This record gives sequence, C-alpha cells and structure tokens, in this order.
Amino acid sequence: MAFLLTGCGKENLSALRPQGPVAEEQLFLMKLSLGVMIFVFLVVMVIYVYVLLRYRKRKGQDIIPEQVEGNHVLEIVWTIIPVVLLLIIAVPTVAITFNLAKDYRGHEDALHVKVTAHQYWWEFEYPDLGIRTAQELVIPAGKFIAFDVISADVNHSFWIPTLGGKIDANAGITNTFYLKADEADQLLQGRCAELCGASHALMDFKVKTLSETDFNAWVAKMTAPAPAVPASAQRGEQIFKDNCLACHAVSAQGLSVGPNLAGFASRSTIAGILDHSDENLRKWLEDPQKEKPGNKMMIQKLSNDQIDELVKYLNTLK
Repeated sequence: MAFLLTGCGKENLSALRPQGPVAEEQLFLMKLSLGVMIFVFLVVMVIYVYVLLRYRKRKGQDIIPEQVEGNHVLEIVWTIIPVVLLLIIAVPTVAITFNLAKDYRGHEDALHVKVTAHQYWWEFEYPDLGIRTAQELVIPAGKFIAFDVISADVNHSFWIPTLGGKIDANAGITNTFYLKADEADQLLQGRCAELCGASHALMDFKVKTLSETDFNAWVAKMTAPAPAVPASAQRGEQIFKDNCLACHAVSAQGLSVGPNLAGFASRSTIAGILDHSDENLRKWLEDPQKEKPGNKMMIQKLSNDQIDELVKYLNTLK
C-alpha cells in the first residue's frame, strides 16, 4: 500500500517530477543512491539464497563447508567493494552539494528574492525591483533565483519540491540558496516543510514561472501607480481603510504587518489555500480562523453588505 501511495499526489508538488536543474541534480543523487543500495541488496540476497541451498543440511550428511576465515584475498575484496560503492555515491554528492551552496546574490544573471516566513503565510520581496508581495512567488524561467530565507516568528522551512530541496527559515538567521525553473507558464506549488503550529499543513504558496517578457510586464504593472478605484468599489475601499489598512498594504512598495495585497485579484488562491472566487473570499472575510486556525488576522465582525462591498474593492486590486 505504501508503495502504491507513492504514485499519488499532485504533479506540481513532487520532487520526482523536476522542473529545474537543481531538482534534476537532486533526483540524480536519489537515483544513484537507490541504485547502489538495490545492487548491494540483490548481490547479498543472491549469495544468501545460494549458500542456503548449496550448504543446507541433508539427510544422512554431516558436511562442514570449507572455512574461509582469515582468507586475505576475500578480506581485501569485500573491503574494497564497499569502499568503491561509497565513493560512487560520495563523489557526485559532495560535488553537487558544493555547487548548490553557491551564493548567486551578486550574480549578474540572478534575480534576488527575500523570503520571509510568517504564521501562516509567505512574504516575497524583490529588493532590486522595489516589489513586495505575498503568497504567490513570480519568477522568470531560465534565470537563477537567489533566495535569502528568514522567519519572522517560529521556525519554518521553504520548499518548492519540483524546483529543489527545502531550506530552513529561522528567526534572526538568513539562509541563502538558489533555484531555477526551466519552463515558463507553469503554476507550481510550495509548502512549509517544518511543523510550525496549528495551520502548518495549510501554509502553502504558489509559484508562477513566466517568460522574461511576461515577467518584465508583471514588474511594470506591479510598480505602476494604482489606477483610480471605480465608483462601484469606493464604498468597499472605505471599509478596507477602516478595517484592514492598518495591517495590509495595497501597493507593491508598501510595508505591512500582514500579507501585501498588491495584485491580490490576480492571484490564483486566497490565503494560499482557497481557490480564488467571490464565494471563497466571503468565507475568508467572515471567519478566517475557521479556514486557517491560529492565523493572526484580526477582523471585526462585518455585515453581509459590508463583506460584499469589500469583495468588490478587493477584486479591483489586479
């Protein structure tokens, strides 16, 4: 059953379906180690079965096989073989590990992204572009992404399985690593891989890979002045200012306590877990604790009419 279950799950959330060079190298190491272990297991089992059958006790026979204890040739052979097998695993592992530890922050072909983990959401800052956003990481395909990963509270772990292994997010300590996506126009999934509280299992985020042209267009839209709010959403804007603006910024340059909502209406999910729809947005605004227990969003009770107006306004944040 466990073997069959390994085939289940989402294609965009599997380390066995690499979408970038880092994940491909790590999968190679998995296959290499697994291949060596299977080889050793099969050799041992073949010898075991052979000895079991060849030297089993037979009726009327009391034969003691030739004893090979202290045989120098055999001792050397079964010492050298494990050493060779360990070298086959160790050399590529060490080489790839050192390669993955490179710091690409100053690389001319790298995009610098600072990742801050919160209970239970993700903040993404592009220092060189003057952009702050949350819950959806947008990156250009074919380009190195240099990450600085830190936590704003408890320990978390940043993980995009199809792009590479996880890295810890700790308070007061910045961990650095890099990833790279091969193809554009993909929607990948990320997770927190460190038990961090009641809604650890709901601490998801999405990764959008864009072509360089589309990524530059996204940057231009995120950094452009916000358009005027249409008259139909102005009441919702005022409700937002009265209840939400203390924690949530609505511009890509704004600082905020909670998730930055710049481009919120264009995100594929709400709070990282709910499909983006008016119905799910209403559910979130009515009772965020029900959808994601333990989160720090504090909102006073709003009437159904106020929630409807707020939904209209949030849908203008494209």
